[in-house]
Formats: sequence, C-alpha cells, structure tokens
Amino acid sequence: MDNYPLLNIFWTMLELFLWILWFFLLFKIITDIFRSEDMGGWGKAGWTIFVILLPFLGVLVYLIARGGSMHQRDAEQARKADAAFQDYVRRAAGTGGASSGGGAGSTGHVEDLAKLADLKSSGALSEEEYQRAKEKLLA
Repeated sequence: MDNYPLLNIFWTMLELFLWILWFFLLFKIITDIFRSEDMGGWGKAGWTIFVILLPFLGVLVYLIARGGSMHQRDAEQARKADAAFQDYVRRAAGTGGASSGGGAGSTGHVEDLAKLADLKSSGALSEEEYQRAKEKLLA
C-alpha cells in the first residue's frame, strides 16, 4: 500500500461510486420499462434489448426520450399502492362502506360494537342480549 498514492485512492473511490450509480440507474430504467403501461410488448422488448446490448447509449437515449415521464409513472405507482393500502386498512377495520358487512350501510363492525357496549353500559341491554347481538354482528 505504500506505492498507492492518496489521489489514486480518491480516484478509485470515485470510479466505484460511479459504477454503483450506473447500476442503480440501469435497474431503475429496466424497472420503468416493465412498469410502463403506455408501451406494448414489442416496445418493452426493444427498449430492453437496446439498454442491455448498448448500455451507455441505451440508457442515455431512454432518459432523453422517456425520462421526463418517469416521475409520473413513479407517482402513479405510489398513488395506486397508497390506495390499495388504505382500502386494506378500511376492510381490516371493518369500516369500508360497501365492502363491509356492517348493518347500517357505511358503519362498520367497530362502530357497531362500540354502540352495543354503550347500550350495555347504560343498562339498555342485558348481558344476554349484549352477547347475542355481538355474536350476530360478528357472524
């Protein structure tokens, strides 16, 4: 290591960083190609072959031709994932409106159970009536 100057160490680190950056960009573009809904199968195959066979030129041409809309596809994918997560949370909590099996249309099981507990604590329902209503609601 004595014959390897400090400037060469910095140069090697820069080259390593650029290679990592290059592979990140290449994987990002390949992911964008396959995620794109406005391209057909032949277009995706063509871009993939172009990017793999001529990687530097292919990536640069792809960024020039389709790079401006990459963020739109990313944002749309994020919106879809967020909507799917929100729908899952609503269904899991039982407050999903039409997707829930609750009695009063948009009220879910959670609200109905809370109402039953309030009725029981106020004395409007006996323990036996509360248990039957709860079993019917959860069935």
